[in-house]
Amino acid sequence: MTHAVLGAMFIMLTAAAADRVPVVAELFTSEGCSSCPPADQLLEKLSRSQPVPGAEIIVLSEHVDYWNHIGWQDPYSSPRFSARQSVYGHRFGLDSIYTPQMVIDGTDQFVGSDAVAAERAIARAATRSRVPVKIVSASRQGNETVVQFETGGAKGEVWVALAEDRAMSEVRRGENAGRTLTHVSVVRALDRAGVVDPGKGLVATVRVLYAGSADAQAVVFVQAAGQGAITGAASAVVVR
Repeated sequence: MTHAVLGAMFIMLTAAAADRVPVVAELFTSEGCSSCPPADQLLEKLSRSQPVPGAEIIVLSEHVDYWNHIGWQDPYSSPRFSARQSVYGHRFGLDSIYTPQMVIDGTDQFVGSDAVAAERAIARAATRSRVPVKIVSASRQGNETVVQFETGGAKGEVWVALAEDRAMSEVRRGENAGRTLTHVSVVRALDRAGVVDPGKGLVATVRVLYAGSADAQAVVFVQAAGQGAITGAASAVVVR
């Protein structure tokens, strides 16, 4: 990417996001945890109502698998999300990981149902400088989703997430037995797409093995190595 193109992209993205700064809210949750439904509802509220002035809240629901052994197999769970949460736990100096846990831009963590903490952390994150990120296109092709994106220059890793807009389960066992649970932005794929270096930026097309039938979003974010601060993000509808 030339400096002229990068500069033009930065100006374009800065103008487009002048009023709202992208902030990523990750919720680590489980259908096997009775404390999680209020956090799932809060995540939906943050996504739907966008209550923090100046912030574009991009939500990701990541279902961990360590609750599966107590009676209910969460159909959206993955050991990958448990591992991601464990890295955060180490970074934040926690004695153990827990659900529900919300992480804002890789820099703040708290109990995932705490609306006051969420809005405060999102407001703080929205004041930080951002690397421009743009999703050029996101579409399903066969059994894959193809995402084309551009980022500005900053040291970090680029991640691509694919998240179903909405999911529902009728839970038959475990702590939430008998409840119908709904979720938003349920992450079904999360892949490291490359590394970005200061002053260079990254233009790439990635193919992610996912072709679900539900409406979905592609989310691209730049994050410091070791799951540090998220410094830029964007989301786009996946075209079917």
